[in-house]
Amino acid sequence: MQDPKAEADHSGWLGRMARAGREGGYFHPLGDRHWALLRDEGPILLVTFERQESLRDHGPDGLPAGLALAMDEGWSSLSLVSLGETWFRDSALHGYFDRLVQDAFFEGFDRVLFYGAGMGAYAACAYSVAAPEATVLAVQPVATLDPARAGWDRRYLRQRRIGFAGRYGYAPDMTDGAAQVWLLHDPRDPMDAMHAALFARPQVQVLGCPYLGPGIDRALDGMGLLAPLIHLAGTGTLTPALFHHLYRQRRHHAPWLRRLMAATDAAGRPFLSALVARHAMREVPGGAFRRRLSEAEAELAALGRSLPAMPVP
Repeated sequence: MQDPKAEADHSGWLGRMARAGREGGYFHPLGDRHWALLRDEGPILLVTFERQESLRDHGPDGLPAGLALAMDEGWSSLSLVSLGETWFRDSALHGYFDRLVQDAFFEGFDRVLFYGAGMGAYAACAYSVAAPEATVLAVQPVATLDPARAGWDRRYLRQRRIGFAGRYGYAPDMTDGAAQVWLLHDPRDPMDAMHAALFARPQVQVLGCPYLGPGIDRALDGMGLLAPLIHLAGTGTLTPALFHHLYRQRRHHAPWLRRLMAATDAAGRPFLSALVARHAMREVPGGAFRRRLSEAEAELAALGRSLPAMPVP
């Protein structure tokens, strides 16, 4: 039996999505578990793939994050939303993209950017085939969950039953027509690294994000980098050098510093641990890094070593 509150919340969300679609676009259901929200605002189109369950993280109205990002840029947006872990594998969704191709929809824009993270990154890569010469920004993409191709990835055993062998199925092949694919992942994560390797193509540029952990999109957003990266990718001005310049912001990001500290501790490198702790205690309030610095300095002293003096500002 449907929870009345959940049903009312869902109905309210559908109403807000419909109103957003009436303001210069449309809102269409695609089967039982997917929806498409289009806003036609400018010559650059941002296509995003998001889960309904995650939308409240971006605001109380529950509207797609891609809509807000595009509106800030003066771009058009096409937001594909799923209910649950569908991996955007649905015949209604396939048919929708088929119709967009038949109507030459994507040809009406100067530039098209497909964006997604995780499950959404898989979909962004897979459906980019509908818009040749598009750009793709994929954060931690999965190539496929087909056990014949990726049986080594056992993180999503239940989702394998969705079926990945059909149309729009193998994401790396679907990116062959893209002008540029920017692929972000943590090379220290074995599963993500193996999926990234399957995307090896001339147009794919891999951008490593070590120590950012499983939620790279959230970490980038927390550092204030996600919107600038989408802007650069959407305008065709993103370069590896620009990315690495922006990524220096991680040095002020507490979760990244904690993961880096954990890695140096696990490796038994007290000198590196002390350097990380000394830097982090200037960036992050609280005594955890100060205590770790004291411990690491004691470990170094037992080895007859010490940290170099702090540089003078």
